[in-house]
Amino acid sequence: MADIHEIQRQIIDEFKALSDWTERYKHIIKQGQNLDPLDEEHKIEENLVRGCQSQVWLHTRLEDGKVLFEADSDAAITKGLVALMVRFYSGQAPETIINTDPTFIKKIGMEQHLSPTRSNGLASMVKQMKIYAMAYKTKIQKEQAKA
Repeated sequence: MADIHEIQRQIIDEFKALSDWTERYKHIIKQGQNLDPLDEEHKIEENLVRGCQSQVWLHTRLEDGKVLFEADSDAAITKGLVALMVRFYSGQAPETIINTDPTFIKKIGMEQHLSPTRSNGLASMVKQMKIYAMAYKTKIQKEQAKA
């Protein structure tokens, strides 16, 4: 799995290479189209991200000390945004997720080009991913304390 800072640089470079926000929106939508489908069994109430206008499901598990995220949304741009966040955070250690903010959002100018409801939704996704990471960090610490 790539270093989270390298992933951040890759995302920034991808968006900088696109000429305008029409192209960038197309890129965001394509990210969503490339997202692995989320099993229907995970599209449940408890996996819904609160604060998103569209429906966004976020499923997670811990594997070998890394947090793995899967997601889906019923809206194309929102699905692309959650796909970017999955790409950014999935496969990282809980501590890394907790301590690393997605600064690429600001660096590529995304926050100025999203509607207030989409910006709030994106912030809710990040918050939910960090909450999962904190829960896994606590779980790991408890397991290490028992060992």
